[in-house]
Amino acid sequence: MGEERAKRLRSGCDCGGVDVHCHVVPARFPLPRGGSTVRGWPSMVASDDCHAAVVIDGKPYRQVSDACWVAERRLEDMDRAGIELQALSPMPELFGYWIDTGAANDLVRHVNDAIAALVAEGQGRFVGLGGLPMQDIDLALTELHRIVGELGFRGIEVGSNINGVAIGDPRFHPLFAEVEKLGAAVFVHAVRPAGMDRLVGPAPLQQVLGYPTDVGLAAASVITGGLLQKFSKLRIAFSHGGGTFASLLPRLEQGYAAFPAVKEIMPEAPSGQARRFYVDSLVFDADTLRRLVSVFGEQRVLLGTDYPFNFREEEPVARINEAFDDVELRKRLTFANARAFLALDEV
Repeated sequence: MGEERAKRLRSGCDCGGVDVHCHVVPARFPLPRGGSTVRGWPSMVASDDCHAAVVIDGKPYRQVSDACWVAERRLEDMDRAGIELQALSPMPELFGYWIDTGAANDLVRHVNDAIAALVAEGQGRFVGLGGLPMQDIDLALTELHRIVGELGFRGIEVGSNINGVAIGDPRFHPLFAEVEKLGAAVFVHAVRPAGMDRLVGPAPLQQVLGYPTDVGLAAASVITGGLLQKFSKLRIAFSHGGGTFASLLPRLEQGYAAFPAVKEIMPEAPSGQARRFYVDSLVFDADTLRRLVSVFGEQRVLLGTDYPFNFREEEPVARINEAFDDVELRKRLTFANARAFLALDEV
């Protein structure tokens, strides 16, 4: 049955959503190599039969359900939500950019192997987007080739910044050159956002307000850093609807016209470059979703939910149907655009 569903998806039939934004947390983490203590290394502490706490440096980071690691649970929830396929990626706090390089590489490999195990159990309804130890480009390139060449992942998930360095920085160009060469997709997710000192309120505001701000700055860095000028075939998507970027774009366009120094670094206007981005639909609002289609184009908005966490889009297909009357546009946003982003036709 799983193979039949996968074939229907690749053939372009109207068969349910493709969710590009959903995460995995392994059921367990090994001890660091050699049994040493590594700052930032996660562990799992069971809360009950179906939930566990991710603990980092002795402090609970997030309570998660077994949907993070049990394929059957995910499939049940997908059927209820009208989702045919999920692209599985690491919970961002598992990127490990801030961990000692060797240990970070071990952590990333463990998480990627957990994703691969879920894909194998998923009856053809999961594909992988793996993490990389981006603080070391050589190690990142090695893991990139492993997850694409050996594990068959469709692409990678990267943070909006790597230890404070925006992804548009030229130091990451060698990695993106190889991603483009392999035909892999890039999904950009917020992580450890800037400006946390400016938020007034409880810790969850990091997700509510900090994440979209950092994603918007990451998307802007891709334009001002010339990433898509250098790698024109790179397929790159931004989580949370591209965050604040749709609001920043008119200012960037005006700055392009007003400041010679800004125009000098961009041979193409920002608005034209932006329409080569993909963004997900995770904005919790029909009007904002329509704005994304206006800014990025009908073929560049992808269904995304942030499953299986509590702060997620519960009814993603219904949200798209609420925003748009056009049946063909609904199909593009629900599954066809994601098929193109993930190159599912080439499987």
